[in-house]
Amino acid sequence: MKQSRTFIPTMREIPTDADIISHQLLLRAGYIRQHMSGVYSFLPLAKKVIRKIESIIREEMEAIDAVEIFMPTLQPSGLWEESGRWSSYGAELFRLKDRHDRQLALGPTHEEVVTSLIRDEVKSYKKLPLTVFQIQTKFRDEKRPRFGLLRGREFIMKDAYSFHSSKESLEEKYNEMMQAYSNIFSRLGLDFRTVIADGGTIGGDGTHEFMALSDIGEDTIAYSDASPYAANIEMAEVNTEYVKSKETLKELVKVDTPGQRTIADVADFLNVDPSKVIKTLLFKADGKLVVVLSRGDYDINEIKLKNALQAKDINLATESEIEEMLACKAGSIGPVKLPLDLKVYADFAVEKIVNGVCGANEDGCHLMNVNPERDFAIERYLDLRYIREGDPSPDGIGTIRFAKGIELGHIFKLGTAYSGPMKATYLDENGKAQPYIMGCYGIGVSRILAAVAEQHHDANGLKWPKHISPYDIHLVTINSKDEAQSKLSDELYHLLKSYRYDILHDDRDVRPGVKFTDADLIGLPVRLTIGKKAQDGIIEVKFRGTGETVEWQKEEVTEKLQAYFG
Repeated sequence: MKQSRTFIPTMREIPTDADIISHQLLLRAGYIRQHMSGVYSFLPLAKKVIRKIESIIREEMEAIDAVEIFMPTLQPSGLWEESGRWSSYGAELFRLKDRHDRQLALGPTHEEVVTSLIRDEVKSYKKLPLTVFQIQTKFRDEKRPRFGLLRGREFIMKDAYSFHSSKESLEEKYNEMMQAYSNIFSRLGLDFRTVIADGGTIGGDGTHEFMALSDIGEDTIAYSDASPYAANIEMAEVNTEYVKSKETLKELVKVDTPGQRTIADVADFLNVDPSKVIKTLLFKADGKLVVVLSRGDYDINEIKLKNALQAKDINLATESEIEEMLACKAGSIGPVKLPLDLKVYADFAVEKIVNGVCGANEDGCHLMNVNPERDFAIERYLDLRYIREGDPSPDGIGTIRFAKGIELGHIFKLGTAYSGPMKATYLDENGKAQPYIMGCYGIGVSRILAAVAEQHHDANGLKWPKHISPYDIHLVTINSKDEAQSKLSDELYHLLKSYRYDILHDDRDVRPGVKFTDADLIGLPVRLTIGKKAQDGIIEVKFRGTGETVEWQKEEVTEKLQAYFG
């Protein structure tokens, strides 16, 4: 492709509203343009990269017998009402009405549509297992779109769905999909981790995320420094063995703590370590109030709490709800002498507290020398706190470290979460109707574009991995009006095309400095520069990945490029 004939609008200045390097470089190098918050056009360079990403995804999906389909973006509200998500999904779901006043959704995901499709078409266990996938534009009404392509309102996704007659079959496909995802992200040149994750709004019992390591990632990964263990911080288990003090149990005492409401305030006022203070919070789980306890130096992990209580919705109680139930403010809650119907759940660390401190359910007062089981009852001890750096790894090997990650993909064992409420069934070998056992597997295609840019760049621009670079080679002619340079450029251009290399030929009538700056910004793996030594058949070669520059004779170009590209 002649650069003078394509559309690559590069920029010299850093856009003021681009906060991260991938957003800045994709704009500056002419890959994308923003139309409004979270909505972008993909220009020719980006489109070529996305096609290559999609090609790799298709190859790996087809290798595990997934077949490609294409489902509608417009989805009837009735399907979402069947699954129960029309009311529960939240404000991120784009909702609209057609001219007949029928409610529709712009699909952020396709669980309902694919479940109804298979429900209507696949009736027998003999046609299972079945895995389908699509690559399509999705929509999500993000409250605060940011970070360019990493969190947008319109984005490209690959989603796949599998249908099974047994949990064993789902497990087999899930493991195949996990390996396929690892193959995809490895082929894309990404440094990533596979982590245990939460199902979120999709649901299901088992789920993993694939995270590209990056300092600008919105998710925190807890990983072992000595084993493959990795988990989203919300899901990482805590296996710390807490030691119980051997001190003698003391008599319970109520003390005045005027104006002391936070853990730090109370600990400082009473001259005790925060680990001796029992943090007491009132939560509403699916509309029912429960008390949750943790050590004062730990934070309660609401995802763990939600999963442990098998709740669909969990939130902190409001001030008015606390006062109505306990007649005190939030900072004064404690587990002693609570109403009998109020269940108390505690993190494992609370069990080992001896002569602790807690709220007295009376403003301006706290209790000292509080001991679990002696002074209050616990419904159940659970793992409810966030894991910390330095904690033992949950698999027993190594120590936990933290890293930031960009979510690339997410896979779920849905089970019957959708087939059950949507009455999607097949006939088993005994002629009995059974709900499909389902899996769901997503990859953020446009997000990968940004993730690769975050991991592959330098101060001058992008540095694309070979397999997904928009072009293989950037052929730069310094002076197109020079006969020797023009002739050698044309010869090389047609020769390399015959070897099936994808060439971007900078034939523009601009200064050499502009061409070199643009070449570094665009970031193709190899730059071949035809300059003053053209009459001697000498070509300057620059490898974008390393910055190495060498000179080749024109006769050896094809051989050396074949060695480089493999």
